[in-house]
Amino acid sequence: MTATVSYLYGVATVHRGSYDMVAALRGIADAPVRLVPDEAANLAAIVSSVPADDFDEAPLAAHLEDLDWLEAVARAHHRVVDAMAAQTTVLPLRLATIYRNDDRVRDLIRSGRRAFAQRLTHLAGHVEWGVKVYFDPPSPPTASAVATPAAELSPGRAYLRSRHQERNARQDACQAAEQAAQRVEAAARTQAVEYARHHLQQGPLSHDSGENIVNNAYLVPDDRAEEFRDAVQRAAEQSEIIRVEITGPWAPYSFVSGQDEPGEMSKEAIT
Repeated sequence: MTATVSYLYGVATVHRGSYDMVAALRGIADAPVRLVPDEAANLAAIVSSVPADDFDEAPLAAHLEDLDWLEAVARAHHRVVDAMAAQTTVLPLRLATIYRNDDRVRDLIRSGRRAFAQRLTHLAGHVEWGVKVYFDPPSPPTASAVATPAAELSPGRAYLRSRHQERNARQDACQAAEQAAQRVEAAARTQAVEYARHHLQQGPLSHDSGENIVNNAYLVPDDRAEEFRDAVQRAAEQSEIIRVEITGPWAPYSFVSGQDEPGEMSKEAIT
């Protein structure tokens, strides 16, 4: 038999019917999904058995450099989390959170029982929305827009004036975009209970035109979703210099806990 390790998708509040629903799910490497419960609490870890040849520490480190492999794993991970989140409150854990076996997973749940329960209670009835703001820097002014009579300026001075006007135009546009983005952020926060700032998307991660100047996530009560979207859109419409993208609703990936939540991939997790 192929050796396996336990892949942990997240921790969930368990309700009647949760086990039947999970039994129909397939996760990483098309593996069946199961629940590892904490008998003393209404909690369970969401787990699959995955090949150790792919998910032990050394092979996993190599796989994480393979973008196609990583994308396939991420899609399967999110598919399981989203299916569970549609039925109950889920605390999603980081991609590729691995434990040697279910006993280690059960130890994690028991030792973190109080923290898991408190966070799940806080997240109940809330979803995550993403808000990205893009800014298209202005094009350099045309020669006709900045030209002055040849008798008045030498070619060198005309060039310097052109560069000065270009720099001033960009600075003004950047300032206007920053102010517009701040209005969008303020509007989003009025409907959210928490928010998180993510790294701005650049290079291959940025599939949209324009410069990404805001990349935030917001934890919003279910019954405020429409108000949240409306508030963000109204704020965005106040400026023509920015473009806003709203995504969601998602399971609360950005609001699991602090920087060092239980279940982070580590050598201890798989020993």
